[in-house]
Amino acid sequence: MDAGHNALQSYVDKWLAAQPAQRVALAFVDPARYPGHIALAALEQEWLAAAYGIREAHVAATKLNWWAEELANAAETGGRHPLTQVLFDDERASRVGSERWLAPVLAAMAQLEEGTASDFGAQLAAASPLHGALAALETAWWFGEAASPERAARLAALSHLLHALRRLDDDVERDRLPLPMASLARHGLSRDQLRRAGAARNAAVRDQLGELAASWREASRLPGPLSVFRAIESREGERLSRHATGAAEPLQALQRARPSGGLATTWAAWQAARRWRRAGAA
Repeated sequence: MDAGHNALQSYVDKWLAAQPAQRVALAFVDPARYPGHIALAALEQEWLAAAYGIREAHVAATKLNWWAEELANAAETGGRHPLTQVLFDDERASRVGSERWLAPVLAAMAQLEEGTASDFGAQLAAASPLHGALAALETAWWFGEAASPERAARLAALSHLLHALRRLDDDVERDRLPLPMASLARHGLSRDQLRRAGAARNAAVRDQLGELAASWREASRLPGPLSVFRAIESREGERLSRHATGAAEPLQALQRARPSGGLATTWAAWQAARRWRRAGAA
């Protein structure tokens, strides 16, 4: 029992390391009462780590294929992975269609070898299948199949693009860069120049932050509820974007920013939890 708990906690810890502001949300989504909600968030982090964190596409594909097999059989077997076992021990799992469970993994495999997008719109379109599938699964889990995942899907894609921008230094050697080709051309940036701070790189990063900010404002008008975790992730992303835009070195400001854990974040988590409960979700 302790070994199983420790295995599960290790995945939750990885999720919290990637999104430390979610520690505040746990006060309103009690892990003892809602273990499936926590497990789903940790599972999403596992899939994202495979899709974006593994540099060798064939290694990532192998891991994602394992997940596809796991999810295809989980309804019957209860799953082999600690996260799958927690999720499919919850009656919600049977109310979520099997295609929703598989869709994020299939979308992650489909985008493994995508290159740098031509412009911001193309970036958003490329991110939407995977992050839209994650949002659809998450929305169905939290609010039921009838709830629209549209707003959550857009916010999930935007949060990913911001995260990719923060990792620019780490991913400059990859085929898929976090700045689109149009931005690189507009500012005369070569791949080598992306490695170093400078006026052109700062301008390109600010342009990207501006596109993200405008898209975040548009997303607020889309229909659909947000899970507590998605609401906190989106709020944190907007805060980081605003903070970095006004900095002399916007990329460094993004990378060095500390998560917000103050009263404002607590208030946002409380409001998100209240909206979730008012929606009648369990």
